[in-house]
This record gives sequence, structure tokens and C-alpha cells, in this order.
Amino acid sequence: MYGDFLLNLPARIISDNKDETHQDAAIRTTTLPLYSFPTLAKLQQHATEEQLRSIGLGYRAKYMVETIKLLSKKGKEEGDGGTKYLHSLRSPQNNATFVQEELIQFSGIGRKVADCVALFSLDVTDAIPVDVHVREIALRDYVDVDDDESMLILGSSSLNDAGIVVEMKSLTPTIYKRVGDLFRTKFGKYAGWAHSLLFVAELPSFRPVLPVDIVNEMIEWKEKEMAKKAAKKESMTAANNAPKRKK
Repeated sequence: MYGDFLLNLPARIISDNKDETHQDAAIRTTTLPLYSFPTLAKLQQHATEEQLRSIGLGYRAKYMVETIKLLSKKGKEEGDGGTKYLHSLRSPQNNATFVQEELIQFSGIGRKVADCVALFSLDVTDAIPVDVHVREIALRDYVDVDDDESMLILGSSSLNDAGIVVEMKSLTPTIYKRVGDLFRTKFGKYAGWAHSLLFVAELPSFRPVLPVDIVNEMIEWKEKEMAKKAAKKESMTAANNAPKRKK
């Protein structure tokens, strides 16, 4: 839409609306225009939040407009439309933390998305996209869950006012970095790709290709975690239902 027109692609569109002569879905032949990826200059000239929403970008339209503005500002500073800045993020001298901090400047980009971009697009092979599933992998496979200090480091627990270790649910920036550092310490320069393989191995569709003993360990861990959560929920319910002492 905002790039240069390249060609019309032949296409067949299948409609769920049945006509009077066909019981099956109606099919019609048409062409779909194909455009090049737009330059930053063209996006500046033509892309508005309203227009971007009209082509299905929804709430992301605002993020794109703000990103265009920030990238344009960086381009003015370097006099090249932002190209030099973007290519600089692929420098071998950059570490994962630096690239992450650069990318989260842009609207709608959190730490996980920044690390995904860094790993899959910017050659930052030790970038670790962390979410609750990745933290669970770290807790299950690389720390001693019976060691309170290890649990504190990875944010699976925290100390309450009485100094007692309790469960902690939030994935703070500090915990995010600690989980990433654990993978980097374990796997080194290509920790990001090691992380990706471990993440994919968690998908049910990949279970058939994993060794049986590993699958059994994964299932056992999951069952233990579910039992812990159920016990905690039961304990909290009992505490809430207990009769209150009169002062």
C-alpha cells in the first residue's frame, strides 16, 4: 500500500457464502497487488494512525506511527533516514543487553519482543526471550528447587515481611535478566539458539521425538507444580474461611 507497486498475483478466493447452484463454498479468481516494503520516507508522508487501523493493524497502528517518528528522529541525527542506526544494531560488538535497551525505546516493544528481534533478526545469538515458560525451564532443569537462595534468584519466590520465603508471580526486569544470564552462563555465545531448542521441546507436537525419560521428567515436574498450586489454593481457601478471632 505504501511501497512501490511490483505486480499483480493471480489468486483464488474461497468464500463461505454458497450460491444457488453450488453446495460447496464459492470460488472466484482475482488478482492481488504486491508492493515493495515501504521506505521510512514514504511512511512519514502517507501513514497515519487512522489509515493503518483501516488496513487491520488495530491498536498497533499507534505504535507504528510513534516508531516512525522516533526512527525518523534518529535518521535526522545521522542524516541517512535511520538506516545507519538500524544496521548498527547488528554490530558484533553489541551485547544482548545493549540491543534490548535500544529496541525497548520503541513503542509497543517490551523486553521479550526486543530479544526476539535481536535473536532472529539482528544476529545477537545470546539474546534470551524470557517468559514464564522459559523461567519454568530454568527452574526445572538448571537450579535446585529445594534451595531457597536459588529460588529467590530466579524469582520463583520472595521474602515476606516476616522473612519467610513465599511464591512470587511477577517477571520483573531484574528476574528477566537473571534467567537470561543463567542460559548465557550455561550455553555461552549461542545461548539464544539453545534456548529456542529447549522452548520448542516443550511443545506437545515435539514430544514424540524426545527420549522417553526426558518426557517423563517433564510430566513429573508439571504434575508436582500443579499439586503445589492446588495445595496452596486449598491452604488459602481454608485460611480465608477460618473463623476470625475477636479482638
